[in-house]
Amino acid sequence: MRSNSRRNFLRAALVGASAIAAPVPLAGVARAGTGGAGAAADPSGEAPGRPGTSAAFVPADKTGFGTSRTKESPVWFTLQGGRMSETYYPDLSTPASRQTQLVITDGKTFAERLSDGETRTELCGNGGAPGYRLTSRGTGWRAVTRYVTDPERASVLIDVEVLSETGAPLQIFVLHDPSLSGEGNDDSAFPQGGALVAEDEHAASALVAQDGFAESTVGYLDVNDGWTQLSGNNGRLKHRYATAGPGNVVQLGRLRMDGRARTRQTVVLGFGEQAADAVRTAKRSLRRGFEAAEGAYERGWLAYLAGLPKAPGCLRSPSDRSLYTASVVTLAAGEDKRNPGAFIASPSMPWAFGTDRNIAPETGSYHLVWARDLYHIGTGLLAAGDRDAADRAMDHLLRTQMPDGHWSQNHKVDGTPFWTNIQLDETSAPLLLAWVLDRHDEKTLRHLRRGADFILEFKSEEGHRAPFTPQERWEEQSGYSPSTIASAIAALVCLADLMQRGGQAADAAKYLAAADKWRESLDGWTVSTNGPHSSEPYYLRLTKDGKPNAGTAYELGNNNEGRADQRSVVDAGFLELVRLGVKPADDPVIRNSLEVVDRELAVDTPSGRHWHRYSGDGYGEQPDGEPWTVDRPEVKTTYGRLWPIFSGERGEYELLRGDRQSAGRRLRDIAATAGETLMLPEQVWDDRPPVPEVQSGKGTASATPLAWTHAQYLRLAWSLERGTPVEYPTVVAERYLHR
Repeated sequence: MRSNSRRNFLRAALVGASAIAAPVPLAGVARAGTGGAGAAADPSGEAPGRPGTSAAFVPADKTGFGTSRTKESPVWFTLQGGRMSETYYPDLSTPASRQTQLVITDGKTFAERLSDGETRTELCGNGGAPGYRLTSRGTGWRAVTRYVTDPERASVLIDVEVLSETGAPLQIFVLHDPSLSGEGNDDSAFPQGGALVAEDEHAASALVAQDGFAESTVGYLDVNDGWTQLSGNNGRLKHRYATAGPGNVVQLGRLRMDGRARTRQTVVLGFGEQAADAVRTAKRSLRRGFEAAEGAYERGWLAYLAGLPKAPGCLRSPSDRSLYTASVVTLAAGEDKRNPGAFIASPSMPWAFGTDRNIAPETGSYHLVWARDLYHIGTGLLAAGDRDAADRAMDHLLRTQMPDGHWSQNHKVDGTPFWTNIQLDETSAPLLLAWVLDRHDEKTLRHLRRGADFILEFKSEEGHRAPFTPQERWEEQSGYSPSTIASAIAALVCLADLMQRGGQAADAAKYLAAADKWRESLDGWTVSTNGPHSSEPYYLRLTKDGKPNAGTAYELGNNNEGRADQRSVVDAGFLELVRLGVKPADDPVIRNSLEVVDRELAVDTPSGRHWHRYSGDGYGEQPDGEPWTVDRPEVKTTYGRLWPIFSGERGEYELLRGDRQSAGRRLRDIAATAGETLMLPEQVWDDRPPVPEVQSGKGTASATPLAWTHAQYLRLAWSLERGTPVEYPTVVAERYLHR
């Protein structure tokens, strides 16, 4: 452990002795200021006001997500609102900064951040590589920034170009908000070797500029940080501090450019375990230069894509093929480099998960691994031709299985459990993925049998036995869930088939017997014949007691007041029964349930028809568009919005019914929800407020990109090409539908 107190004492003493000056130029440029600012004062002393406002992350609706294809560069960047938002280092479960962006001022009348104005974000990587160009405008200026990571080391390079449109000189600052090791409230910051360095006990970052910084300061968020000073003093710094921390520190450095004679610079954010490592990494990337790093970055991605089949022929338009490539790249970029096969759900922290320490004491929860999401990611990449990635996902699941046989609700990329509730469909998912991959070797079967035994032997705290689950796939309720039961039945049948192929057929009978019994009991647990939505039988979202005609009431949560009769709450989870071969597509209860779901949950938008998760879902923004949160007395209502993944699930169902035309329409509906850089969201706006201030059918501030949505798009595209869902477990259908 490093001694913060001793380190800060030594630094303060050196500053007092004038041993620490402002960061020096890296290329021998004179220290005179630019843009009419004159000579810059050296920063000195330690910033007062510790610790600053508590750290919070920026919104989750990302417009960019990038990393190189190399293991040598364990760093990822995201873009949002005109800025680089979270970076991740040294793995995808660990945010390392909250934002890095420009501040532009004339030093007299205004100071503007790129995130304050309008920005257009474009994909600019050749051949589908995840490179981005942001074009921003403000008061008499235009800024263009581009972003890539260095394939040889842990750094992000930013190409900065700023042009004065009035001819007046400008001052351009880089504002950086570190959040090392996922915690932004314990960082310390100081200048070192021409770099603006931040560190905590586990990691360090270094911000450097091509021609050095003309002046710099560090302070505490909302107390005396550089942006607080510039915005409060018409673009002027009144104080320049050399050191700060530990606390929520923010760094600011002025670039040696004026928007007239000097318009372009390269800025690098480097990382390392120690300050010296981070500085060395940043400087090496700076010497390499943006163009060289960009070229290597693009070549790595082009080589990866060249090794995969071309997009399916059903994607005829260039825009459809671009979205297909972006989906492959997004999934591939979401794999951790130190933990192969650990694909995260999303590089984002939506709503209160990024801002409320009561809800998220530790940063989370989307930059984690879910077995359920990993099944979708693995089958999506397998459909796209990346068998190796799907196998790595399977291997990761084998490594992270819990001692009792189940898989955790979610876990960090290194396998450390994060949330610890049990969801039986997440223990079923690895068995299903193994079947799709035909993994029947002895080691794999040993793990899968442990998972199946856990399911068979499971008993809840209330005394209910499997397939009752403590949480269904939306992670909010316990009960008998059609989607969970479908996954468990299919998983047991798939395991029995794998065991037969692996020479263990004699031990498979108990799994088949349980699957058969549960299929026979399924409707009795989950189909209501006296519910309010239809006079015909229909599937419920779940039952608390296995009695679907009982008016058992439960709390929906997510800011829903009171209790709901379980017969009134529906979702489309029963489609898993068809997708997994447990029920036929033309089953009358399935068809009637679809009519109920379409009446209760479907919304037609400019981006096509989409569906809510379930009746009364409150997991989404407030009516005024403010973020979702819970347990806040002033927040009375939140609305769960529409999820594009349901268009994919419906499309797979329609293929199984033989309706290829409708399935193709569902693929187009998913595509219509994509943002300007082809990121697919978790949720899109429905027909409720704040519509029409926001556009119905376009992404909310939910987790974007969501890997599950991109995986569903890939799967449905290839399913259309082949005429049937690509992950359909035929062995289940053969047992229940074709004999």
